Amino acid sequence: MNSDPESPLPESVLKRLLHANSVLVLTGAGMSAESGIPTFRDAQTGIWAKFSPEQLATPRAFASDPGRVWSWYEDRRNKVRKAQPHAGHSALVQLEAIFPGLTVVTQNVDGLHQLSGSSHVIELHGNILRSVCHLTSKPIDDEWLARSKGCPPPSPWAESGLARPDVVWFGEALPAGAMNMAVEAAIRCDFCFSIGTTSLVQPAASLPILALEHGACLVEINPLETPLSLHADHCMRGTASEQMANLLRQIRHADQK
Repeated sequence: MNSDPESPLPESVLKRLLHANSVLVLTGAGMSAESGIPTFRDAQTGIWAKFSPEQLATPRAFASDPGRVWSWYEDRRNKVRKAQPHAGHSALVQLEAIFPGLTVVTQNVDGLHQLSGSSHVIELHGNILRSVCHLTSKPIDDEWLARSKGCPPPSPWAESGLARPDVVWFGEALPAGAMNMAVEAAIRCDFCFSIGTTSLVQPAASLPILALEHGACLVEINPLETPLSLHADHCMRGTASEQMANLLRQIRHADQK
């Protein structure tokens, strides 16, 4: 591992990045945690401490008590609405300006990548700020939700339908379109970053490995070692905000040579 924080990538890895035509960035909960958004399990505080996430984030839980599930997600939504992108999000936007082929694949549901200005974002687990009909999966706009009464509000698309968060729950498949695009991006890329993810949640955790199998260079950015660390060409230990800032400085310095 390179010990110089101002030059986080070894020259050989930096060279591969500078010559990359397509860059893939996979982000996880650690990216959002820097913006003050609790990780999924850390969200179990206050009145929600007695519930496990599995009791609040499954189709069965929604069918059993839709009001409780909706209220928990409203609590989480309020935290997300107050959150702002951090320096790591901004650095990815700047990196996209250098590498126009950059694609962000995120496991996060907060929309912070889009808010910061990233233009190519694939949301594997949906977006907590969107709502859909629980029967038809058709989108429900905020104006309808604001006019409607109920916890959760009724759906405009089905007589017995209810609004639910547009996120992937335990036991549900990832959106096929999003996963297909993510797989295509992993196969196509020649450089891959894995940032702030435990590399435990499948199928997202398989994407960096898929990129490696198709010849990409892989760099992990995470404060702690993960199952992916042994496979990475290089590991940058630290938060996304600090390490991405160091990386940008290194790239700009290399461009000036």
